[in-house]
Amino acid sequence: MSNSSSITEFLLLAFADTRELQLLHFTLFLGIYLAALLGNGLILTAVACDHHLHTPMYFFLLNLALLDLGCISTTLPKAMANSLWDTRAISNKGCAAQVCFYLCFFDVEYSILTVMAYDRYVAICKPLHYGTLLGSRACAQMAAAAWGSGFLNAVLHTANTFSLPFCQGNAVDQFFCEIPQILKLSCSDAYLREAGVIAFSLFLVFSCFVFIVFSYMQIFRGVLRMPSEQGQLKAFSTCIPHLAVVSLFVSTGMFAYLKPPSLSFPALNLVVSFLYSVVPPTLNPLIYSMRNQELKQAVRKVFEYILLRH
Repeated sequence: MSNSSSITEFLLLAFADTRELQLLHFTLFLGIYLAALLGNGLILTAVACDHHLHTPMYFFLLNLALLDLGCISTTLPKAMANSLWDTRAISNKGCAAQVCFYLCFFDVEYSILTVMAYDRYVAICKPLHYGTLLGSRACAQMAAAAWGSGFLNAVLHTANTFSLPFCQGNAVDQFFCEIPQILKLSCSDAYLREAGVIAFSLFLVFSCFVFIVFSYMQIFRGVLRMPSEQGQLKAFSTCIPHLAVVSLFVSTGMFAYLKPPSLSFPALNLVVSFLYSVVPPTLNPLIYSMRNQELKQAVRKVFEYILLRH
């Protein structure tokens, strides 16, 4: 029986076998990656530089943009490099780092989306207490708790997974390293320990989902009580981007991890993993800026400043 220390590299699932398709995938991934960098980078710059956007909602949006950059930068550059250089290899340490960083960013993003639901609940249902409940100190503490718990959880999962013995080869059935696929390579009963930890994490994820749903039930009740139709539309418009992002994030993740085994085959796994790991970080900036006039104006100012500088 060989363990993880004897495996120097893992082999990731390739998107294509022919050289032409590999180069096509590289070009496609490069375009998507640059779009994600531009979109999230503009949001980061706009929120950081415009003092009108120094509010709790935009503070959490800044965190979300940073996490989206981290998520897509953990998976896509390696996939692009493998397509460009016609290889499938990733080192043992590289695989562990990919698992750790992706899981960290994924966990923190879900926590931030949960906090953003609370932010919308307080803003709409308890507007007079907004400054008290979501002051700068409270926002910083919630963000720090999300980042700290996400990092700790990722480190524990990664250390637990890569301490297992692997004797089922080194071919990962995914285009990036993730724990469920790594566990398939283990031949030890110790993987049940990690499966138990994953079950606990899923319970926490489900709890956050229930909190988001409950928050929006209260929000909708509060909005429907508003006497002004214009006020109702304005309140709903501040929630729509967050709801769209949460729906995209949760639906792609649920389909990836809860689909029946009969639908599990390499080609579909690649498409589904691409949907939940690459599409949300790319589309989130577009979703948030589409109906947000304040953010559009701040981004426009960033463009004007760049053009004036050149």
